[in-house]
Amino acid sequence: MPGRARSAAGSRRAAVRRPGCRNAGPRRWIITEVENSLRRLQTDHIDLYQVHRPDPTVDVEETLSALTDLVRSGKVRTIGSSCFPASDIVEAQWAAERRGLERFRTEQPTYSILNRSIEREILPVTERYGMGTLVWSPLARGMLTGRFRKGRQTDTHRTGYGFKHYSDERRLDVVEQLIPLAEQAGMKLTHIAMAFAIAHPGVTSAIIGPRTMEQLDDLLVSADITLDDKILNEIDTIVAPGTDVGQLDMAYAPPAVERAALRRRPVDERAAA
Repeated sequence: MPGRARSAAGSRRAAVRRPGCRNAGPRRWIITEVENSLRRLQTDHIDLYQVHRPDPTVDVEETLSALTDLVRSGKVRTIGSSCFPASDIVEAQWAAERRGLERFRTEQPTYSILNRSIEREILPVTERYGMGTLVWSPLARGMLTGRFRKGRQTDTHRTGYGFKHYSDERRLDVVEQLIPLAEQAGMKLTHIAMAFAIAHPGVTSAIIGPRTMEQLDDLLVSADITLDDKILNEIDTIVAPGTDVGQLDMAYAPPAVERAALRRRPVDERAAA
């Protein structure tokens, strides 16, 4: 759902929770949901409205046209995207320029030591277009807190369906390598994880989701931590730049990957000749 949030422009910092999002879709749904949000929030405008994941059934120009009207009417200040592939980000920028529409000013992808694939294309593209990048889950959904260890049970309820990455041996192996690295540096793993996320020049802010004031205070400490090249080089050795480790059930998978029918010819058309 959409929600009120501050712009991503400005210095790199930690941000609490992520701005609300709405799947990119038909014009009437976008307009309706913004009106509903304004009524629920009892406000007259939304600072940053992000569309969450592209809708392959809707032309991006339709989405941008609706968002442009909302900006021009004063109901939305700034627009952005979330979990868009690099190609869709570029297409949206070109469509906005071609049609004279508002362009996406922000992108909100997942990014952490365990999930570095956005370093390949997403971050270079957002830097090229001057977009703010608000990365989410810098602690990899809790994997980088140190709670989840190899060969140990956890009291969390999240180890069931939908959270298979908590028991992914490849991710746990990386955590076991990061913990001694943090100890040698005299830091907490959470602090290294947060500092890593905002060390990239293409990252504007890292979004956190603390459940308690103690967690919030702990995470805010990392905003003042700077990792030197030695530590960053060691992290690169543990997890190669531009790669994801193990299962990533929170990443966006395009229909071309998820739907077998889009990557297989009909049976009677599969012959070579």
